[in-house]
Amino acid sequence: MIPMPKEDAPVWTDAEVLECVLVVPEAPNVKTFVFRPPSGARFWFRAGQFITLDLPVPGGNVQRTYTISSSPTTSAFITVTVKAQKDSIGTRWMLDHLEPGMRIKAYGPAGLFHLPPQPDGSYLFISAGSGVTPMMSMASFLWERGEDPDIAFVHCAQSPQNIIFRHKLEYMASRVSGLKLHFVVEQDDPYTVWTGYRGRFNSLMLGLMAPDYLDRDVYCCGPEGFMEAVREMLISLGYDMSRYHQESFSAPAESKAELTEFDDLVPDDTAQSEVVFARAGVTASCFETDTVLGVAKAAGLNIPSGCTFGLCGTCKIRKTAGEVHMVHNGGISEDDIAAGYILACCSNPIGRVEVEV
Repeated sequence: MIPMPKEDAPVWTDAEVLECVLVVPEAPNVKTFVFRPPSGARFWFRAGQFITLDLPVPGGNVQRTYTISSSPTTSAFITVTVKAQKDSIGTRWMLDHLEPGMRIKAYGPAGLFHLPPQPDGSYLFISAGSGVTPMMSMASFLWERGEDPDIAFVHCAQSPQNIIFRHKLEYMASRVSGLKLHFVVEQDDPYTVWTGYRGRFNSLMLGLMAPDYLDRDVYCCGPEGFMEAVREMLISLGYDMSRYHQESFSAPAESKAELTEFDDLVPDDTAQSEVVFARAGVTASCFETDTVLGVAKAAGLNIPSGCTFGLCGTCKIRKTAGEVHMVHNGGISEDDIAAGYILACCSNPIGRVEVEV
């Protein structure tokens, strides 16, 4: 039996192996693994950091990094919550073979994606899939401080049964007033009732979930495409991106030199652009921050429109030349985008753009 840490117990270092003491099913193809040091040492880490496990898969050991999903206020153990993807090797081995009593070599904890030393701010956590794991650690830590936290917690999943930590989060939110949960699913589960958000997470949902999002520090984790879409959405809404933080599934940063430098396109309100309305024979000068719809109206041209925020699809037109920066809310399909169509209400012209209007 592994002893519990004493008050004067040393802090665990990666010179000691970790023993798996519990395995908890969380969702389809998702499990939480609980680890403790055989010596009874205690853990020290920041909420949001990760640990690297050396996994003895057939054919030779592989090293995989996993975010610690437990709170640092509990120093006796750590948990990692893993989800297997189609091409998973290490994670698949864990789900199929890792059991209580087995010992694993581990390295860390490490990582720069974590809460500040004095986390007294207002937070917006945005995650998808297993990207919820660092958010769970952060939310648990803020919840366990004994103070009412200020968290807008947004999580996106394929279906309700795939919402990792749903019941634990709902319990936490039921005990404090400052933790607000918002789940978004792509589809319902058969024969169950879902009354939450459906579809792709967008700026309309964000405005309903957290109207004060401009005043919050954003922490985001999920698939790369998801995080890119979140960044584009926040940029289009005028969010101060110096307050945006994200963790990558593929390459979590251990040092400042490894932090991702985003190559996101940000429309410049001083950069000149030009929209050519080919059928009308009109060319109008504008700025990158203007929308094609706004430029058309200013030029006396009519493009049918409805919602004006990229949801209804009424203002869909064909772009024949140039580049636009478009952040929509689901009003256009990927096939239409590939075919050259844009939504005029949420497309900013970058340089010279020609459209069939």
